Amino acid sequence: MMDAGRVTGPDGFVLLPGYFDRAAQESLLAGVLGGIGAAPLYRPSMPRNGQPLSVQMSNFGPLGWVADQAGYRYEPEHPVTGAPWPSMPPALLELWAAVSGWHQPPQACLITVYGPDSRLGLHVDADEDARDAPVVSVSLGDRARFRLGGPLRNSPSRSLVLSSGDVVVLGGASRRFFHGVDRIYPGTSTLLPAPFHPGRINLTLRRVR
Repeated sequence: MMDAGRVTGPDGFVLLPGYFDRAAQESLLAGVLGGIGAAPLYRPSMPRNGQPLSVQMSNFGPLGWVADQAGYRYEPEHPVTGAPWPSMPPALLELWAAVSGWHQPPQACLITVYGPDSRLGLHVDADEDARDAPVVSVSLGDRARFRLGGPLRNSPSRSLVLSSGDVVVLGGASRRFFHGVDRIYPGTSTLLPAPFHPGRINLTLRRVR
């Protein structure tokens, strides 16, 4: 685990490039693929219009984030299979303990699978009661252009390229900043197997309650 090249902003944003080396990424990926096997990927939809997102999702942990016409929320069971979400891989719990600075463990880990043409518009993670707990995410696979804005949708924004093994922490004021993914750079990593390559997997750890 590394934090060389660490980027820290006055707003509580932290980027830890290359936190997971290749061997650690492969080990974590094996856990992720096992989790997807137990809790299959599904495509969430927008509550207001039912439009499907361009990404596929699943979850680890006692709670999982879901989105459909009933709204954005956390549920203890998979919306399609009705089964509980699988447990988080130990490496993710260790990551949270090492970088979050939060006194309680994460309750949800959202697995987001991006295809080469997937995007994720600017949004704020606002469905959690634990609003002061940070959000910690891990990038696996192809590089992505991540956009970080501010507390308003029209706040000035900056973009950073995230590579496989990078870790991002949205803490402090940045916990309530708009952020999104502008694009994927297909073929920039050899980590993911078919059918996930080319593409990217993002793991987002959150404390919900």
